[in-house]
Amino acid sequence: MDSQTAVATQTAHDPSMAGRLKPDSLGVLGILFFVLSAQAPLTGIAGAVPIAVAIGNGAGAPAAYLAAGIIVLLFSVGFVAMGRHVVDAGAFYTYIGKGLGRTTGSGSAGIALFAYCAVQAAMYGLYGATVSGLVEHYTDVHVAWWIWTLVTMVIVQVLGASGIEMGARILAVFVLAEFSILIAFALVTLVKGGGPEGLGFTDSFSPSAALSGAPGVALMFAVASMFGFEATAIYGEEAREPRRTVPRATYLAVAVITGFFAFTSWMLVSAHGASQVTGEAGKALQSGDATSFVFAPIADLFGGWAGDVLPILLATSLFAGILAFHNSANRYLFSLGRERLLPHGLTALNRRHSPWAAGLVQTLIAALLVLPFAILGKDPVLTLFSWFSGVAVLGVMLLYFLTSVSVVVFFRRSRADTRPWNTLLAPTLGALGIAGAIWLIVANFTTLIGGDRTTALWLELTVPAVLLLGVAAARLTRTRTAG
Repeated sequence: MDSQTAVATQTAHDPSMAGRLKPDSLGVLGILFFVLSAQAPLTGIAGAVPIAVAIGNGAGAPAAYLAAGIIVLLFSVGFVAMGRHVVDAGAFYTYIGKGLGRTTGSGSAGIALFAYCAVQAAMYGLYGATVSGLVEHYTDVHVAWWIWTLVTMVIVQVLGASGIEMGARILAVFVLAEFSILIAFALVTLVKGGGPEGLGFTDSFSPSAALSGAPGVALMFAVASMFGFEATAIYGEEAREPRRTVPRATYLAVAVITGFFAFTSWMLVSAHGASQVTGEAGKALQSGDATSFVFAPIADLFGGWAGDVLPILLATSLFAGILAFHNSANRYLFSLGRERLLPHGLTALNRRHSPWAAGLVQTLIAALLVLPFAILGKDPVLTLFSWFSGVAVLGVMLLYFLTSVSVVVFFRRSRADTRPWNTLLAPTLGALGIAGAIWLIVANFTTLIGGDRTTALWLELTVPAVLLLGVAAARLTRTRTAG
């Protein structure tokens, strides 16, 4: 009996399986690959590190990634503690609802869905521009970026409906490819003793280096690079032994992501030289191709072939992130449909027990977000990618904060877990760190989106607006249900 038939048979004999995602589909590594794909490691390194170095704290940027990892780790302690008592594809809004009430939880669901769809649309913009450039470079044929984007939306929809296992396998290939070349570069640089000025450990990790320049800007970009690790909880329903698998996957994801970004950025600083790195990053930004700050030293180390491969890996990195966020967003839609906060038709599952209807709606949302930029002829990188990625980061950071507060409230009230570190101290410290990160993001939002102050203000206001709309919709739905 194959897995599809087994699921169908189990559903037929067990009514509790109806309206549920396919259980026992993912282990720790499967969930980890979804999380790392959402991180789009090469995109994060090539896109964020040059900016963090140039306008942040220069050679001290790696310390910012380490600090961001500590903040995320503190948040994860309470996040994992809550996950042992709540297993639901809605993750954030379910967790927030448990502590701060269903209305606040429902409002936060709107932010989560908005953030995941926004960051996916942002990735579509950069992806379309990258693929268009690659095709034109190798074939001299110009095809508009938005055509590649629309074609990819169809592919993502098909893969998303093909089952969670298929997505995990595809993402594993892409993630391993981009991780391999970056880790190989970092390890070889380390073994060689660093670049022209040596390894320069104190130049990157000493307190004076970490606090030099504008450390807040560097921390802001470092925190933004951590976006997506929380997806571990979204796959709880589909995990094997979720109360063990999800915590392991969460801590492993945070450790891998923090170590990867801190180590790789340190080796990039070393390769350029601590005294020269800020100037080199600035030159890359001024040239209009920030990726050259990362791609050039890798090509110098491994040869010209690396310079040809890296842009292709950037495209596959973005594709992996797009697919990962498609799966995250459609599970939010599925969960909201199951809770009757959205039409119940979103809970429709196909033979592979995948939420195909929610996936289709998510794809349509992505198209609606992307097409206006294509119709208006906007630059997909300077507008679509920059604007939507910035607002998505702000939205998710607000969710992190609300979740940390909810963890403390939930366990103080329920006493389901009385461990002080897990349910009070770590979540409180995490909430304080996240509040500081939100302040930095708001204060430097114009820099984050690369736009003007008016645009930044409008984008910032969308986050509380979505929260209020979600709260209002939840109250209206419950009033109608009660009536």
